[in-house]
Amino acid sequence: MEIQDLVQADAIIAKLNVTSKKQLLQELAKRAAAFVPASEQAIFDVLLERERLGTTGVGNGIAIPHGKLNSVNGIFGMFARLDRSVDFDAIDDQPVDLVFLLLAPEAAGADHLKALARVSRLLRDRAVCEKLRGADHADAIYALLTDEPVGRAA
Repeated sequence: MEIQDLVQADAIIAKLNVTSKKQLLQELAKRAAAFVPASEQAIFDVLLERERLGTTGVGNGIAIPHGKLNSVNGIFGMFARLDRSVDFDAIDDQPVDLVFLLLAPEAAGADHLKALARVSRLLRDRAVCEKLRGADHADAIYALLTDEPVGRAA
């Protein structure tokens, strides 16, 4: 499973301006609702429910909020680079500024776990994260995520 299988170029947010974890999750839910057959509220609720089980702030300024919804047809990803880091109750108590949202169908099972593993593997690379933090445009971020040259990503 490759990153380009999970995220489309138009699901990249280069500069998201939020001030809290809740506002971040609300904004991601709102934007994701434009891509998947689920309401903003349903997406927000599933993300909040997952956060109650334990934070998806995995450390080093990275969060991978995720959830499963019956109405979602395939695995959907959205990436956001925040204008300012926000407290996300991360496992290392560091604020978060890079966020990769994943939504999957209820029956996704192993595919959902593979997608999480693939995103986690990519974002564990400190060099990639530093480049993502320095990128100001969605096309550059998409190119970094998918390892495609800028301009070729369509």
